[in-house]
Amino acid sequence: QVQLVESGGGLVQAGGSLRLSCAASGRTFSDYNMGWFRQTPGKEREFVASVTWSGGTTFYADSVKGRFTISRDNAKNTGYLQMNSLKPEDTAVYYCAARPSTYGAYRLPRQYDYWGQGTQVTVSS
Repeated sequence: QVQLVESGGGLVQAGGSLRLSCAASGRTFSDYNMGWFRQTPGKEREFVASVTWSGGTTFYADSVKGRFTISRDNAKNTGYLQMNSLKPEDTAVYYCAARPSTYGAYRLPRQYDYWGQGTQVTVSS
C-alpha cells in the first residue's frame, strides 16, 4: 500500500504560480511512477502529467505543456507539480496518483493503483 497526501493548492490570480506537493508513505516511493490528474464537477478526471520512477522521463498533457513541470525527490518521498502561467481553465481539484514502476506515460486514471485525496486549485481571472 502507498498513501499519498497532496498539499499546496489554493487561490491564485491568472498568470500566477503554485507548487503542489504529494507526500508518499507506506512503500518505497521509487518503486512507483507518479502522475497528476485534475477534475472539475461533472467532468472525468483528466491527465495532467506523469513521471517515471527515477524522475528521468516526464509526460504532459498538451494543455499544460510549457507551463507545468512535474518532478520528484525520492529521498524525500515527495512528488511535485510546479504550475506557472496559470489560467482560469486550470481551476480544478488536483490529485496525485502512483502505480508500480514500468516505463510509459500512463495517461488514464484506471492505470493507477493509489490516489491522494485531492487539493483544490482555483485561478481567478
